[in-house]
Amino acid sequence: MRLMKFPAAIIFCWFLLQTQSFADEKRVTIIEPQNGATVKSPVKVCMNAKNLIVEPAKMGVNEGKGHHHILFTSLPTDLSMPLGKKHIIHMGHGKACQIIELAPGQHGLTALFAYGNHVPYNPPVYDKILIRVE
Repeated sequence: MRLMKFPAAIIFCWFLLQTQSFADEKRVTIIEPQNGATVKSPVKVCMNAKNLIVEPAKMGVNEGKGHHHILFTSLPTDLSMPLGKKHIIHMGHGKACQIIELAPGQHGLTALFAYGNHVPYNPPVYDKILIRVE
């Protein structure tokens, strides 16, 4: 009977460790508009950061802190370099929302979190949605 309690205790401890690691996970979510939404331009795009502090870029490079970027392309392949200026909106002012003009059609938006120097976190902290603009 005692041997049967030991594996259950191991499983319970493993579960607690896994739950804690998910609770501490850095995450960015696009909360507006919703994935799959049909919207009109201009479009208000808002992000939420979990286990990260959003601050203006001028605050420098601080672990666990940074600001949002909106990408209209896929994630950069080199996460050690600052993000460029093409097809990206830098939200270095430290805000969570940005109003953008988009042409009618389908658009993929990627929210990517980066340090004050515009270098993304590695592994990347991002979210993607697909929207249609009328």
